[in-house]
Amino acid sequence: MPALPLDEAGKYVAGAYVVFVAMILIYVVIMAIRLQRIEREVAELDELAARKEREESDHREEDDLERPDAARLSQDAGLEAPRR
Repeated sequence: MPALPLDEAGKYVAGAYVVFVAMILIYVVIMAIRLQRIEREVAELDELAARKEREESDHREEDDLERPDAARLSQDAGLEAPRR
């Protein structure tokens, strides 16, 4: 003989299914919130990396503009290129 008659156990089985589905729904919501946060952080890191890359390329361009050519240096120093 079962602990509960089958006609009364149906309510508890339905309640267990409702609780199970609610727990899965809560889990999915939590995972969606975490995914949004991670996507936001990755986008922020991507922007920081792009900004740093732009700054480095700007500094390289400035350095290239500040450095005179080797030919101009030798002319300024009074040196001539060797003739053959």
